[in-house]
Amino acid sequence: MGSTRYDMDARFDRARKMGYASKSAGEIFTQNAKRKAHESMNPNGISFREARDSSVHPNSFPIILGLDVTGSMGHIPYNLIQEGLPKLMGGIIQGGVPDAALLFMGIGDHECDNYPLQVGQFESGDEELDMWLTRTYIESGGGGNAGESYLLAWYFAAFHTRTDAFEKRNQKGLLFTVGDEPCLKTLPASAIREIMGTGQQTFTHKELLEEARKKYEVYHISVLHSDQAIRADRGWKELLGQYCVSITDYRDVPYVIKEIVCKRYKEAGYGDQQGWNQIQIL
Repeated sequence: MGSTRYDMDARFDRARKMGYASKSAGEIFTQNAKRKAHESMNPNGISFREARDSSVHPNSFPIILGLDVTGSMGHIPYNLIQEGLPKLMGGIIQGGVPDAALLFMGIGDHECDNYPLQVGQFESGDEELDMWLTRTYIESGGGGNAGESYLLAWYFAAFHTRTDAFEKRNQKGLLFTVGDEPCLKTLPASAIREIMGTGQQTFTHKELLEEARKKYEVYHISVLHSDQAIRADRGWKELLGQYCVSITDYRDVPYVIKEIVCKRYKEAGYGDQQGWNQIQIL
């Protein structure tokens, strides 16, 4: 995937024709009315999602964006389709990262939700990215169990993605989760089997974080829009340190990601693996 370019003019025209600025979330995210995930984003049976080099993008740079789609966070995908995604991709490209390949995930709660993980494809083109984003089912679930399943993004990235950046150039991609809850601490083998179709091992969140870190720099963007979110942020800071970025305005998500992507890309020299491992951010 990721063999097309992000065309800002084409995206602007399509957004106008589709009415992104004026339509409701329910009108744009049509899976909401069906109350189920799109079949193409069902992770059950997926072996790998791949970010490969192409003639258009010879140095593919993989980025995973895991969006919390539980009750308190569903407005972020809506903001992204209205205006945030062009700001993100346009900013990344203008910032000197021409070959970004972005994969969307929808994250819920594996203890409560019907669809705790949804997975798109690595894409670079404006039409393809809009397609995967709008296919996402905003389940608006979650529960009172003190957390959401951000660790599912780590699990999938660790065991079900392949990238030329890592396999050819020994370069890590970037993985972002965005949310306002703590991370659930355990992913049972039974839950993995139900979600993925196979799975024999139970993991802790720290084990999955370490597995994901083998191929990705792992960040969490903590949205501080409630007292509960502020309390959750403390736990994220303890877990991730400087790799937890706290914001008070959810509309800053594209800006934060763009800044990190461009900073990591430039400071690493993208080709200098030693520099990639040694740099510090923020």
